[in-house]
Order: sequence, then structure tokens, then C-alpha cells
Amino acid sequence: MAVDVNQTTQRLEWLLSECVARDASDVHLAAGVPPYWRMQGQLAPEPGEAPLDAEQLETLGVYMAERSGRDRLGATGSLDGAITAPDGSRFRFNLFRRSGQLSIALRRLEDRFRTLADLGMPDSLYELCDLPDGLVIVAGPTGAGKSTTLATLIDRVNQTRRGHIVTIEDPIEYVHAPAASLVNQRQIGTDARSFDEALVASMRQDPDVILVGEIRDLPTIRAAITAAETGHLVFTTVHAGDCVGAVERLVSVFPADEQTGTRRQLALVLRAIIAQHLLVADGPADDMRGPKNADGLPVRRGRVVTSEVLISTPATANLIATAKSNQIYSVMESGGQFGMQTLEEDLARLWATGRISEHTATSMARNPQVLRDRHAALRPGNGIRSRSLSR
Repeated sequence: MAVDVNQTTQRLEWLLSECVARDASDVHLAAGVPPYWRMQGQLAPEPGEAPLDAEQLETLGVYMAERSGRDRLGATGSLDGAITAPDGSRFRFNLFRRSGQLSIALRRLEDRFRTLADLGMPDSLYELCDLPDGLVIVAGPTGAGKSTTLATLIDRVNQTRRGHIVTIEDPIEYVHAPAASLVNQRQIGTDARSFDEALVASMRQDPDVILVGEIRDLPTIRAAITAAETGHLVFTTVHAGDCVGAVERLVSVFPADEQTGTRRQLALVLRAIIAQHLLVADGPADDMRGPKNADGLPVRRGRVVTSEVLISTPATANLIATAKSNQIYSVMESGGQFGMQTLEEDLARLWATGRISEHTATSMARNPQVLRDRHAALRPGNGIRSRSLSR
């Protein structure tokens, strides 16, 4: 029986609308099972919704690939892209084969640019947007909100600086309309063949600020460092759990005989690393009608960001250049006046303000005892102290 293309695409549009209405972050589609929604960090099926079959998913795969300007997915592999729903909501998707059948994972993107305060990040990070050059890295695992943080920073540049912003993404997630700045957004696969090629070409396009969606291979990392060295402000992301891990991940990609020189280059161009994680907001809540924890007490809804911030100072730059990364956290502990914060410091703040529980805070902390010491030093009602990013 032939698949009704219009009916199938209408089903997709309904699912996207439902994702927005439910305030879900993701929707997963696979043959023979109902749609799965991720809400407040938890993934669960929709029992009453009829599943899509393999032919319908193949039809959706072709439709989504064409809508995003990509070649359709073949018999193997996966394909990234982004589509816009009829209501204007943007979604990033990944089509992938499993057991010979197509599955689809869709991630809802924000329909507006949030402020750093909305994200739970220090406002002082806006100072990074005023830097004339250098490398700014946002690190974290998949799904930690790195793209949202970068979009917030690029929007700030766009609203406040007169310059040329070039973004290189796979796919384009947040659309930046030119404001104070001219913005040109390039998508890998349609506008350029690779991050490396697009990044090298961007340096001939008179950019002031370059956003590279992700740096993960040697040519792209090398090009990003070169761009930062030659007077451009480069924003990018790295998959790493913390600030030191981000440094080591970049260096480790290079051959052993190049790593010493790479450390020195990185020490010169690095301006900041922001490492972030998304946590379930399971702190106590006043609303007894809300979700309950294991003890039957009400807890908050949603998710919160926790982050650590490494700012390049002469001390941190020297530790990076001399491969003494194990000492960086000691400098971060005492670097609050420069805008630095450790993960334990931010977890203690979230715990003290009731956003997360003690269990969540301690399970995330590298050093639970340091976390408890930080928590004990805080008083209810205290805000985040003002941080300066002055070098």
C-alpha cells in the first residue's frame, strides 16, 4: 500500500507542534513504536499515539532531507539537518539507520535568543563579546546547551558591535538576522564541504567574528587557532566534560611532536573556556501539586545549567603552555576576581538557592568535600558576586 505523502508530512508537522506545546526538548521516531518525548530530561513514550511504520519514516526522511537542502540518506549511515515547522519553530534532526530501518531524532531549538541570566550564566561573560581577537570555547557533553550559549553570545555581538560575523555550522541552528553587524551563515553540506575548508575561506571574507559549530579534527583545530592568531575572535564548541578536559582534548588531536608547540599557541590565543552541564532541577518547591522526590516532598520542574569558567590570565596561560594542566583548578579556585568559577562553586550556588538537591550537587561534583565547604560558606539570599573578565 502506497504511503500518503501529504498525510505523513502533516503527521510530522503535528508532532513538531506537540513538541512545542508540551515544552519537550526532543522527539524520537522509530518504526513500530509510538513517538518518544523528552520532557524535563526524562524520555517517555506516548502510549495513545499510533506508531509510524518503516515506509512512513522513509518518506519523512526524504522530505526532511529535501527541506534542509541535503542529499537523502542512503542505505547506511546518518544525516544531520535542520527544518522549520509551520509555526516558525526550528528543529535540528538526525536521520540514522538501525537494523536496516530509519529512525529520526529531533531536537527543538529555542525560538528566541535568551540572555545569559535566562540561562543561569554570569552576565560578566558578555565581556567576551567585546574581545578583539582570540579563541572562546564552550565545552560540554551532547545536549548540554552549548549551541544555545553560543547563540546568546553571537546575538550579543550582533546587537552591539559593527562588524562582520561569519558562522560555520552543521546544520544552521539559530538564524541571526543582521542587526548592528552583518551576519553570513554557512551550512556544511550545502554552502561548504567541510568545517576546515569553510574556516580557511572565511579568513578571506573580511570577518571580525567567526563561529565554528564544532572543532573536532586536526585541520579544523589548526585553522581555528590560526584564525584567532591572525586577529579574529573565534567562538566554537568542544565535546569535553570540563575546562581542563577541553584543553587536553584539543592538544591530544595533534601528533606527539607538535603538541608542545600547540600548547604554546593555544596559551597565546585562548581567551576563555566555559564548560557546562544540564541538570534536573530537583530542589525543594513550595507547590505541593508538583512532582515529588523519593521522600514524597515536592521538587522543582525543568532543568538548570551548571558551569565552570576558565579565563586566560598570565598564570593559566603559563600552565597550559608548560603542560601543567593539573594545577589549573587551583588557579581557578582563587580567580574569582578575573571571572573564573569552578564547577563546585556553581553547584554550591544552585544547591544553596534550592535549584538542585544535595544529591544532584554531590553526584556531579569532582570533589564533594570542596562542594560542601563552598555550600557552608554561602548564606540564603546571597547573589553571585560580580565578576570581571579583565586580564
